[in-house]
Amino acid sequence: MDLDEAFEAYVDDLYRYLFSLSKNHHTAEDLVQETFYRAFLQLSEDDIRQIKPWLFKVAYHTFIDFNRKHQRLVITDEVQHRISVKTPEMDLIEKEGFTTLMNDLHSLKESEMHALVLCDLHQLSLKEAAEILQLNINTLKSHLSRGRKKVVERVKERRRQDG
Repeated sequence: MDLDEAFEAYVDDLYRYLFSLSKNHHTAEDLVQETFYRAFLQLSEDDIRQIKPWLFKVAYHTFIDFNRKHQRLVITDEVQHRISVKTPEMDLIEKEGFTTLMNDLHSLKESEMHALVLCDLHQLSLKEAAEILQLNINTLKSHLSRGRKKVVERVKERRRQDG
C-alpha cells in the first residue's frame, strides 16, 4: 500500500484519533498533515508491513511532540461534526454524548486515556496499541482496566445525579 492509498483509507481514523487527544478541530487537522508528512519521510526509508498501527504510532508521536512544544493541551468545548442527514435534535444529543465522553476520557491519567482511545475507540489490538505507546502488553491492560473502571464510575455517578 502506498501513502496515497493509506491516506484515503486512514485519514478519517487519524483525524478522529488526534481530535480525541487534542479536542480541537484545527489542531487535529494540522497534526494529521504533520503525521502524513512524517510518514512520507519514513516510508522512503522503511518497508512498513502493517500501515494502520504504524500510522497511529506516528500520529501519537506527532501529538506528543506538539504537546511538548506547546507545553499544554489546547482544550475547547467546540465539537465539529461533518454534515449529516440526522435531525438537529439527534445531532445535539450525539454532540453532548461525544463531548461528555471526551471530558470523561480527558479526566483520566494520560496513559489510561491513550489506551482507551486506541483500543476502545479505534479498535486497535492490544499488541498494536502497546507498540504505539511503547508499553508492555500487561502494562497496557492495566491502564485499560483502570481507565474503563473510572469511566464507568463517572457514568454511574452522572446517572445518580440525574436520576
